[in-house]
Amino acid sequence: MAQPRTREELKQYCLRKLGAPVIEINVDDAQLEDRLDEALELYTEYHYDGVERRYYKYQITQEDMDRAKSDLNGGYIPTDGIDPSIVSIVRLFQFSESTVNLFDVRYQMALNDFYGIRTGMGNIHHYDITKRHLTLLQQMLDPEKMIRFTRVTNKLHIDMNWEEDVNVGDFLVFECYSALDPETHTEIFKDKFLKRYATELFRFQWGSNLSKYDGIQLPGGVQFNGRQIMDDARQNLDKIEEEMSLRYELPIDFMTG
Repeated sequence: MAQPRTREELKQYCLRKLGAPVIEINVDDAQLEDRLDEALELYTEYHYDGVERRYYKYQITQEDMDRAKSDLNGGYIPTDGIDPSIVSIVRLFQFSESTVNLFDVRYQMALNDFYGIRTGMGNIHHYDITKRHLTLLQQMLDPEKMIRFTRVTNKLHIDMNWEEDVNVGDFLVFECYSALDPETHTEIFKDKFLKRYATELFRFQWGSNLSKYDGIQLPGGVQFNGRQIMDDARQNLDKIEEEMSLRYELPIDFMTG
């Protein structure tokens, strides 16, 4: 099947690509599973279709407040209970006690200027500059909270004064990238890059298994050349990984937790 939709179908596709069943591919099924996991891991790590931008909310608990007091590295919220597939967290949305009401300068500016802009009597350049100025003041007086996150610890550290900035019951909203589950999103298995990369990983494993027989003379004068198979696979893998970096990887974010 040229369009695999499951792990098993992808494995069989890659083996046929290498010559099976005409040629015996000397690789154990457990080895194939390991190489396929490696291909999916790299696909999730670098391919723009391997992750999805998501938004999550988290409600502050008393346990979080107590932990923030005792943790020398600052307070944090655990993310494994929210989504264990989170790859990176890029932003914590600004939260503040200030609200827009009738007496707020932003409300008054919009009330006075929006009518003039719609009727053509106002200057949209002046409106845009004023909005940017107000945003700059807000960023200076109430800057966004700095965050730190790693997948290994599954902890979103937030550098702030927990006692003053948040209360029990408040909600935090953060933006992140989560890895897609291939068992749920089966379209991943027929991705062109994944099929090529998994095939070359299988080829490399095949050559590694045969390399122990290098130099052994078989009946008829035939010799195994596992080392050559490994070298061919390594060259192809390097080429595919370079293509991945240039064509499929998402641009690097300036601020990444």
